[in-house]
Amino acid sequence: MAATSATTLSIGSTASFGSKANPVAQSKAFAVKFNSKNCLRSFSGLKAATSVSFESESSFLGKESSAALRDSFVTKAQKQNHRTWNNPQPQASYKVAILGAAGGIGQPLALLIKMSPLVSALHLYDVANVKGVAADLSHCNTPSQVLDFTGASELANCLKDVNVVVIPAGVPRKPGMTRDDLFNINANIVKSLVEAVADNCPDAFIHIISNPVNSTVPIAAEVLKQKGVYDPKKLFGVTTLDVVRANTFVAEKKNLKLIDVDVPVVGGHAGITILPLLSKTKPSVSFTNEEVQELTVRIQNAGTEVVEAKAGAGSATLSMAYAAARFVESSLRALDGDSDVYECSFVQSELTELPFFASRVKLGKKGVEAVISSDLQGLTEYEQKALEALKPELKASIEKGIAFVQKQTAAA
Repeated sequence: MAATSATTLSIGSTASFGSKANPVAQSKAFAVKFNSKNCLRSFSGLKAATSVSFESESSFLGKESSAALRDSFVTKAQKQNHRTWNNPQPQASYKVAILGAAGGIGQPLALLIKMSPLVSALHLYDVANVKGVAADLSHCNTPSQVLDFTGASELANCLKDVNVVVIPAGVPRKPGMTRDDLFNINANIVKSLVEAVADNCPDAFIHIISNPVNSTVPIAAEVLKQKGVYDPKKLFGVTTLDVVRANTFVAEKKNLKLIDVDVPVVGGHAGITILPLLSKTKPSVSFTNEEVQELTVRIQNAGTEVVEAKAGAGSATLSMAYAAARFVESSLRALDGDSDVYECSFVQSELTELPFFASRVKLGKKGVEAVISSDLQGLTEYEQKALEALKPELKASIEKGIAFVQKQTAAA
């Protein structure tokens, strides 16, 4: 799948990132690596002086976007030797809004989106402390203009003419807190923000990160329905982090190159509702029953692993920002006409009897073009049992989100 390969960018001795991070990647001063064979003409982004290498057909930023970044590192002499390019130049023509941009996820997410050559404007919204984030990011020499918006009175202006809205707003999990504990706090936040989206940019792609996603996506859907602007093809629960973790853990367990690994993850985005389909792993690899159990449980509980490691200081913010940025870039590529964009996402679905379900989807200019049903065919006995076991919990979470909006509507 085009959306599941990797880019590794290293600047200086310590900073590196990629859609499937290479645990053994080493970097030297001003060394930059982009895994892509394609190339475009120019991009006025980050500059580096000494080394550039390219290893794969696609990347975190996608074939077009990473290729544009790649060309920005080509020296003048190299450009003189390679004046003819076969690919079109990407146009920085899309507006992205992050609602909750001053938070633990919002800040690194904003930085990663700022690097996209497809973004012309990056709108950062939060209830406080967002001006400093915007000022900081605005110094990065990438194409997008950064604007800050603070408080409910500025939310409408933030959302005007936006193409993609990303919502990480809400409180993070703390030790001992389940995703369900987050519900009462985050449900109201998501409801009010989606109401503003419906009023100001109803045609935008909406990416829901705020947990519990199994409930907040149905909340968003109900709000959009009440506003008369619901398009199920444009509402996404961001479950990309489950895929990123699955790919990473499988690669580590089986000593595979991260860039080659792709594990579809279906179901939902909490606990046992997260179901990695290890039998569908690419490249094909065999697992013992013990390995399947161990990997499945670790992928399902990976968020708790981070929460406990941070010992009360937060939840999975950096990896979540990375995964969300990957999904944003995939959406932008689809909007820009790339016909080969696939991601896993929690969307309205008919794959099962549940109204929402996470699975691989094909993205296009109008949102979800197709839900990939083949991943649910030919499951192992373990996966089939796990699929049936997750359905009651996922169903309850979906119904809880729907009931929340309906109850508030009735009270009003």
